[in-house]
Amino acid sequence: MASAKILENKKAIVNEIQDLVKNSESVLVFTYQGLTVADLSDLRIKLHNDDSEVKIYKNTLVKRALDELNIELEPSLLEGPNAFVFGKNLLEPIKILSDYVKEHDKAKIKVGIISGAPADLDTIKEYASIPSREGLLTMLAGGMIQYVKDLSICLNLYAEEKEEN
Repeated sequence: MASAKILENKKAIVNEIQDLVKNSESVLVFTYQGLTVADLSDLRIKLHNDDSEVKIYKNTLVKRALDELNIELEPSLLEGPNAFVFGKNLLEPIKILSDYVKEHDKAKIKVGIISGAPADLDTIKEYASIPSREGLLTMLAGGMIQYVKDLSICLNLYAEEKEEN
């Protein structure tokens, strides 16, 4: 039987995982087997710049933490060596990890938890395809400037017509 100290440590880790899940807009589970330490360090740096982090926990402890939060994932998705990305932003960690997985064949996204609800791989791919905030603002500005441009052309034509009369 496990000692009381070991059980306390495991409970502390489960509580830590619960806090991370509660405070994260997006949680992603991915395989990391076959990646080098340098590859994972590169991912950690990219995610750290976006206020996100990569953690590696025992699958049983993650399952226990998710069960206590009433988040159900398919048991087969929490098998094997998994790493977990916890992001305070919704889109950026998904985009960063999706780009990272495209560059590294050995990494593979398994499942995610978006705003407290499980998300399958198709949903994660949809979120990854959404342009960044800056991209969306640029598109909005581009759309709005078209109306201003059209208005200026109309006003110019109207002014020219008034000058002729």
